[in-house]
Amino acid sequence: MTDLYYDIQGSGPVLLVLPGGAGHPMGLGPLTDALADRFTVVVLDPLGLAHGRLGAPVDDQRVEDWSDRARRVLNTVLADGDTAYALGTSAGAVVALDLLARHSERLRHVVAHEPPCVGVLPDGDRQQAMFREVVGIYRTAGLRAAAARMTAGLTEQPASTPFAGQPLTREEELGNPMALSLAHVLLPFTSYDPDLTALASGPLTLAAGTDSRGQLLYRTAEFVAKETGAAFAEFPGGHLGAVQHPDAFAEHLTTALLGSSD
Repeated sequence: MTDLYYDIQGSGPVLLVLPGGAGHPMGLGPLTDALADRFTVVVLDPLGLAHGRLGAPVDDQRVEDWSDRARRVLNTVLADGDTAYALGTSAGAVVALDLLARHSERLRHVVAHEPPCVGVLPDGDRQQAMFREVVGIYRTAGLRAAAARMTAGLTEQPASTPFAGQPLTREEELGNPMALSLAHVLLPFTSYDPDLTALASGPLTLAAGTDSRGQLLYRTAEFVAKETGAAFAEFPGGHLGAVQHPDAFAEHLTTALLGSSD
């Protein structure tokens, strides 16, 4: 039995897609369809949530574990000596940064779209405290209240209070990818400290949505790009641009990746 879960479609150079949230690739179908004419699209499902494991027990997650799974998938789908492109979105963008820092020999170019590794920022401690508050609200008041607090934090707007609601049961949590993200992914991934020195020598583009200008994760992407000397690109939409504007997002991604080719 394997712990590697992924899907493949299309033809051309390999493009590894690392979804956000709890790694469930929900909503990314239109994007991967749009990319499949140009790439062999490999979508990682790190917890197997879309492969029959939604509802199974989940522990707190580690960026490095997802990154190691991504490396193993690349070793499976690539011939010896070949390299792949990679796109990571949100939590998946944090994984993409770790993958590039530790396994650059397998990567041709990486696009990290709005990685929430906010600890790199000058006000990183305050931002990480905000995410801890989000998780605390999730535990006491449920999904809707936590989402409201996180939206306020990401848009850097004052939070409205109080946050009322009911916590999910364990069974409800295990059946909900967003709940799993809040319970087991958000804190370790937003606490991840990227190796900026290693990333400075890697083929990397940081990306953020045009609708995210002035927001926390746009600022984070810009900061990582500046500190590493990586390229910075604006993509259509906001944090969920890959889902909300799949065709335009695919065009911008293709330009960012193929434009970086030798």
